[in-house]
Amino acid sequence: MGIRLVTTGASLRAQSRLLLTQKHGSSQGLVPTMGALHEGHAQLARTAVEQNDVVVASIFVNPLQFGEAADLERYPRTLEADMALLEEQGVDLVLAPSVDEMYPGGRPLVRITAGPLGEKWEGASRPGHFDGALTVVAKLLHLGIPGTGLPGNGAFVTGAGGGLPGYRAYFGQKDAQQLALVRRMVADLNFPVEIVAVPTVRSEDGLALSSRNRFLSGEEREAALVLSRSLRLIEDRANANEALDVESARALIESQPLVDLDYLEVVDPGTLEPLAENCRETPFRGEGLAIVAAKVGAVRLIDNVPLSS
Repeated sequence: MGIRLVTTGASLRAQSRLLLTQKHGSSQGLVPTMGALHEGHAQLARTAVEQNDVVVASIFVNPLQFGEAADLERYPRTLEADMALLEEQGVDLVLAPSVDEMYPGGRPLVRITAGPLGEKWEGASRPGHFDGALTVVAKLLHLGIPGTGLPGNGAFVTGAGGGLPGYRAYFGQKDAQQLALVRRMVADLNFPVEIVAVPTVRSEDGLALSSRNRFLSGEEREAALVLSRSLRLIEDRANANEALDVESARALIESQPLVDLDYLEVVDPGTLEPLAENCRETPFRGEGLAIVAAKVGAVRLIDNVPLSS
């Protein structure tokens, strides 16, 4: 049938209903994106296609997430290439709404607030970013509800656990703080959707794939590899039940002159609070998340690796 493009929530619901009926399907997956897609997004789409009868991907450059107008204007818009990539993965529908469609009447006066969890790490460097991200994700999660999930009166049909049967949304592990916040929002506000995390996709040399990588020069890209190397050092120590020695991993990054380190920390995966200091001096036990952020030239990059022992 080929991939279909829709630009409004109403047309998405109608097409979703039609496809679920045609496929005799009972499950729908949503892959929210801002476009400029790469292999990491392709993996999100493939995972969704494997697990659902109908898959919707959204492409929307959300102005609420950008602190400066110049950054918003610079963000690449590549809808035609993005749709081709998504079609290759088997995605059924692409929702590409306008700003007016998403925010009729201008920027919303009522928004989702990320709270303390959104004020640390990336939130400290980008104030208000996660409020904007959660606001648009909340809207997209509602727009992506399967067309057959609403009876005539418009009420949600939910399963025993409070979720809509067969409705899932897919987020990359690379954006660990966003993932933690989305999971918390869905749990705290009883959104009828299952959040599925997809592991970070990396290039052969270890660099985490990101839409921002295209802004790196060749020299800067080579320098950026120190971020994944530092995370691997911590991961190897965790796997060996050794003290994590985060300070030496920081020193590795700081030895690279083209990289300006913001933070490198080991945190609790759910709360993003730093783990107890003794994991640096005594053998690591349990679960954690090593997170890093740095500017490489003018480009800010983030990465992380889950830890378990």
